[in-house]
Amino acid sequence: MVIQQPGGQAQQLVLLFHGAGDTPQAMRPLGERLARQFPNAFIVSVAAAEPVDSGTGYQWFLVGGLDDTNRAARVSAALPAFLRAVAHWQTVSGLGPVATALIGFSQGATMALEATRVEAACAGRVVAIAGRFAELPERAAAATTLHLFHGKHDEAVPYRHTVEAVQHVLGLGGDATADVLPFVGHELVDDFVELTIERLTGYVPKRLWDEAMRAAGSA
Repeated sequence: MVIQQPGGQAQQLVLLFHGAGDTPQAMRPLGERLARQFPNAFIVSVAAAEPVDSGTGYQWFLVGGLDDTNRAARVSAALPAFLRAVAHWQTVSGLGPVATALIGFSQGATMALEATRVEAACAGRVVAIAGRFAELPERAAAATTLHLFHGKHDEAVPYRHTVEAVQHVLGLGGDATADVLPFVGHELVDDFVELTIERLTGYVPKRLWDEAMRAAGSA
C-alpha cells in the first residue's frame, strides 16, 4: 500500500511492516503522520506474504506453536522474502539503504531487526515497536541506527527484550536507543508515533558523529 509518493525524486524511503493478524491498513495512521512530517518521503505499508494461520490478516512467520525453540528458524525462513520486498521498494523509489527506514510493529518489528543481522546495510534506520530480535546479533550493523520502543505492560513481547537488545548492541559498538513507556501494552499508541518522529528528526546517528570527529581530527 503506497501511502505517499512524491511528485519528484523522493529523499527518503519509509517502509512500514504490520504485526501478525493485521494488514497494511493497520500501519496507515502512522504512515499518514510520517507523510505530514516528511513530505518528500516515499512511504509504503508492506503486506506480509502469508495469511495468518488462524483468524484474519497476514503474518510474516507462523504464529501457531511459536516459542524460543523455533522462533529463530521461522524468522530465518521468512527473511529472504522480506529482504526482497525491501530491495523492490528501494528500486522503485530510486533510493538506497542509507535513505531507507524500516518501521515495524510486533512481528514486523522482529523482521526489521532480524534483517539487519542478515544484511547489515539494508537500511539506515530501523524503528522496532513492541518487537524483539529472534536471536541477539553477533555483530553490530555499523551502517544502521536502531530505535526500539516498548510498552512496560506488554504481555505478548515483554519489554525486557528491548532493554537487553539495546544493551547488547551498544556493547558491540553499535548505534541503538530504547524507550519504554509505562502503562502501555502490546499496542501501537500515539506516543510511539510521536517518538518515531522525534527519533527520525532529532537523533544524529553514531556513524555521522564518528565521521565528523574523524574529519575534525584530520583538519
